[in-house]
Amino acid sequence: MKVHVDETKCCGAGQCVLIAPEVFDQRDEDGIVVLLAPEPAEDQRSGVREAAAVCPAAAITLDEDPS
Repeated sequence: MKVHVDETKCCGAGQCVLIAPEVFDQRDEDGIVVLLAPEPAEDQRSGVREAAAVCPAAAITLDEDPS
């Protein structure tokens, strides 16, 4: 899995950070998403999928591994 974030779409809601804090963070100055792990470990992927699904701005997209 590869994670992509579009900072221009991010509204700073922070749901991604609450769900997957090992993969996402927020900038202090404006709350915009910071991607910490563009290729998350297997045990983090469920949370990343949930974070992408609940993102109110659809700023998180995923490229899943073909398998």
